[in-house]
Amino acid sequence: MHLLSYLRRVRRAGSGGCRWGFFLGLGLLSAVAAERPASARPNLLVILTDDQRWDTLGAAGNPVIHTPHLDRLAREGVRFANAFVTTSICCVSRASIFSGQYERRHGIDNFDKAFTPAQWALTYPALLRAAGYRTGFIGKFGVGNPQRVAAMAGEFDFWRGRPGQGGLFVDPKDPTRTHATVRFGDEAIEFLRSQPPGQPWCLSISFTAPHARDGQPREFYPPDPRDAALYLTHPPPAPPLANEAEFAKLLPAVRRSEARTRWQRRFGTPELARQTRTDYYRLISGVDREVGRLRAALEQLGMAPNTILLFTSDNGFYLGDRGLAGKWFPHEESIRVPFLVADLRRPARGRVRPELVLNLDIAPTLLDYAGVPIPAAMQGRSVRPLVEGRRVRDWRTEFFYEHHFNYGGRIPDSEGVRTERWSYWRWLNEDPVVEELYDLRRDPWQQRNLASEPRHRRTLEQLRARWARLAEELR
Repeated sequence: MHLLSYLRRVRRAGSGGCRWGFFLGLGLLSAVAAERPASARPNLLVILTDDQRWDTLGAAGNPVIHTPHLDRLAREGVRFANAFVTTSICCVSRASIFSGQYERRHGIDNFDKAFTPAQWALTYPALLRAAGYRTGFIGKFGVGNPQRVAAMAGEFDFWRGRPGQGGLFVDPKDPTRTHATVRFGDEAIEFLRSQPPGQPWCLSISFTAPHARDGQPREFYPPDPRDAALYLTHPPPAPPLANEAEFAKLLPAVRRSEARTRWQRRFGTPELARQTRTDYYRLISGVDREVGRLRAALEQLGMAPNTILLFTSDNGFYLGDRGLAGKWFPHEESIRVPFLVADLRRPARGRVRPELVLNLDIAPTLLDYAGVPIPAAMQGRSVRPLVEGRRVRDWRTEFFYEHHFNYGGRIPDSEGVRTERWSYWRWLNEDPVVEELYDLRRDPWQQRNLASEPRHRRTLEQLRARWARLAEELR
């Protein structure tokens, strides 16, 4: 417990004179963990997709999408029906996943900025590696420019990370025309087969699907040819809010934003919109197939009985909803993601939990399962008690949302608070600031802004005050 107490005193990464003591603490942590029997430390498989909205799983009630292997994980484990990211953009969300911190603490607010060595030492891959885990990373790393990403190879035992968007889905120089989703799956199986016996492992595989290939002639680059026949007879339907009436309700700055520009390239005609939605679903089905391959490899190698799988995405996505593409803004379709945890040591039989869980919770959850102390600098919480069916009386009932990457003025900044019932936003670039308020109990699709209605003034004032407190407390 002395080490845990020490970590609690390290409130921030890189805290001046405490830095040497923190790294000494990591050495002690490694020694303590090495004494624990391997059987007490489960293997950890983290599967991340890119821009996958929460409702694109069969297990989530989608009657069209084909995701049998992910649905199996949901049946064997726990599906969190209310999972969110705290900033809906790749670089920030991935930094939050690694660190368990809000953007306003980790400070990674653009695509060039990377973790400092002291910050990286407080991430789940670094802490698990220090505790004796063999660590691997595959796919889109997402934090830092290409040079900084390349330098991360030395921070893992097995490295197949890629900079940027992870490259094209199909490399024109590859005579096999193997899809990137399959290549990443092959590399994950390579990691599993090379695993030394008796050592616990943590593999993070970051699929680039179903993210658009920005700037390519076909924004949603071709899915795996094996999936070309999917969704021909039952194509994905247009979202309920994919219409001009909803677009007209948006803040003018949002109507002029990059999200509308990308909508024109991806959804600007009915045929283009159908093709984009179909390719998006096909790419998710391609990831699902690789999840099935990974699950089969775990069973073949005898690893399944001691493995925990966590599946989620770094952002949601507008599939033409409200006349938009991309993510970024505080609508549910942008910030809400799938989140599955399957502890194959003790199947949970398909429970669905209603609690608010966040991308910040991934790092502390993994550390909790591994028996590694959770640094106080992490702002998320372990979901392990929820997975195990325990009742947690003080679980969060709200979270703070922030988005400050303005893309040269083409994405308006926003902050807000999302509670179990209310969604409150502030558009920070407006003078004066513009507010929006939605009652999710009565208006789950956020169609009626209540911010100007006198009968909701008290709720508006309460949430405005809560936003101000959280904005300061979470630094």
